[in-house]
Amino acid sequence: MRFSKAVVKYRIFIVVAVLVLMIPAVLGMIATRINYDMLDYLPKDMETVIGQDELMKDFGKGAFSFIIIEDMPNEDVAALKSKIEQVEQVDTVLWYSSLADVSVPMDLLPDKIYNAFNTENATMMAVFFNSSTSSDVTMDAIREIRQITGQQCFVSGMSAMVTDLKDLCEREEPIYVGIAVALACAAMLLLLDSWLVPFVFLISIAMMILLNLGSNYFLGEISYITKALSAVLQLAVTMDYSIFLWHSYNEQRAKYDDKNEAMAVAIQKTLTSIVGSSITTVAGFIALCFMSFTMGRDLGIVMAKGVILGVLGCVTVLPALILLLDKPLQKTRHRSLIPNMGKFAKGLVKIFPVFLVVFVLIIPPAYYGYAKTNDEVYYDLGKCLPDDMEYVIANSKLSEDFDIASTHMLLVNADTPEKSVRGMMDEMEQVDGVKYVLGLESVIGSRVPEEILPESVTGLLKSDKWELLLINSEYKVASDEVGKQIEQLNAILKKYDEGGMLIGEAPCMKDMIDTTSHDFQVVNAISIIAVFLIIALVERSISLPFILIAVIESAIFINLGLPHFLGQSLPFIAPICISTIQLGATVDYAILMTTRYKSERIAGNDKKNAVRIALASSIPSILVSGVGLFAATFGVALYSDIDMIGSICMLLARGAVISMLAVIFILPALLVLCDKLICVTTMGMRKKKQTDRGS
Repeated sequence: MRFSKAVVKYRIFIVVAVLVLMIPAVLGMIATRINYDMLDYLPKDMETVIGQDELMKDFGKGAFSFIIIEDMPNEDVAALKSKIEQVEQVDTVLWYSSLADVSVPMDLLPDKIYNAFNTENATMMAVFFNSSTSSDVTMDAIREIRQITGQQCFVSGMSAMVTDLKDLCEREEPIYVGIAVALACAAMLLLLDSWLVPFVFLISIAMMILLNLGSNYFLGEISYITKALSAVLQLAVTMDYSIFLWHSYNEQRAKYDDKNEAMAVAIQKTLTSIVGSSITTVAGFIALCFMSFTMGRDLGIVMAKGVILGVLGCVTVLPALILLLDKPLQKTRHRSLIPNMGKFAKGLVKIFPVFLVVFVLIIPPAYYGYAKTNDEVYYDLGKCLPDDMEYVIANSKLSEDFDIASTHMLLVNADTPEKSVRGMMDEMEQVDGVKYVLGLESVIGSRVPEEILPESVTGLLKSDKWELLLINSEYKVASDEVGKQIEQLNAILKKYDEGGMLIGEAPCMKDMIDTTSHDFQVVNAISIIAVFLIIALVERSISLPFILIAVIESAIFINLGLPHFLGQSLPFIAPICISTIQLGATVDYAILMTTRYKSERIAGNDKKNAVRIALASSIPSILVSGVGLFAATFGVALYSDIDMIGSICMLLARGAVISMLAVIFILPALLVLCDKLICVTTMGMRKKKQTDRGS
């Protein structure tokens, strides 16, 4: 009670202090770097990641792009190449003029090299940057190259994708927040009992969101998915806590004449309930931190921090604002639009066996769809972007004009005999889908004598430690075909050079596929175990955790099973995030109803009456919470052009509704069915069971 009274006493100081903290929070938010490269979150001990580091360390090269140039004379292409070489972060541009003077006919080139870089109306140059794929300077270089090259040229590669993604995110993110705020506000205006209080809620939550985003500065950087989702998710998930406080305050106002005393009691009661409620949500986010693909940790830490700050804001900033604005808040109160749920609850409990049958019938197809959806996720990050983005157009040109869908790089020990390297290249070119392998050996021994090769070419392809080879593949990144191809190429590489490394977008993506498929199982298991233990402690029961998790997990199966039946493919990160977030954020609905059912049973009501009362009293809170989460995410899902963000928001919106319906219709039926078991396995209810027997 001391804490509650202190909040009431120092309410003006709290509001002023938080307003002052907004200044460093905004500065911290602006200064936090955003990472748009998903491959950056692979474990650092993976060979592909080590290989990328070696390429940077030994060759001074990180990012790599192909530029396709259509309908341009060779002299103009050579001039364009010279301009691109002047871009600050460009290390080397490899084209015909890198091998010989433009005045020398291209016929001198070996057929393999000529065909690799030329078609009837297009030519292609390879660009190596001296900075990493997703660094800010690389993205600036991509933008400068696009300005130089004009409409006849198309820049492909991961760096081009990351650049387009960043530009699109920066345009869309303010709109995400605006949509989430507008729809969440509309939902609260519709379902709450005051016209003004939704705006007070939003001010309080906005302050905590800014504090959360500002404190990300100490993490160094966050992923673009975390940045795009954190504000929307924090708003959606912590809105409940504000509603709890408002309802509690109004209850206490009816009991106490002094508003300050009423608020102190309300804070105390709310703190107890929302701490228990928020623990499951925090546990869901913390489970993401156990992913070896560290983007999960990135999102998990930021969102867990956001929920904790949301709880803190709910019991400090919000009470202070409500007390300061008490008069207008009370004047703008109106009757809630949610009707009394007594009759509805009575009718639902009466036909509870129907919902048990529905539950039993729906689980097999839901689980089947859930399993299939997890098998059908896509990993090609380019698919997240709209078709009219420059990167997507460039990749289509690369595939159509040059039959190249992905490019791998090989690092082979520089001491490997030339004959062995040639043998390895020949063997690799026999692998299905490999268009060709290019290296120093592709040029040496051909009609271009070794001595006329400029240092820019030999320095590009060979160092004291490594020789660099390029493999162009007809198979798309993250496809099953390219996965098998990479396995075969690795087997050939290790035969010739045990320490050699196969790197590039497709090999990194294969590692990401292997990593995240394992992560999904680990994160799912950890979140279920953590939530199970929390429910067991909160409800002091062995059976109730099984029942509550069964209800929410069935809702998750339905939610994640629907994409399979609807013919939709999800980005790989979506099922991992949803399985933990939906469990952590919506199991609160089930805990709320179950806690009331327990207290009614202990108070002497029979099982059906206890469930009826619990259902009638819980539905308004569950509706407000579920509709709030739906409203905050659904609009973003419809608006976003980035499929990674749109898919996660759509799953969250749909998951909120499905969980809400599962708790309202399925949970009461299970409580009635399992009442005897619950009484026997729950502390404080055993005596009730004995009383039932005696009567």
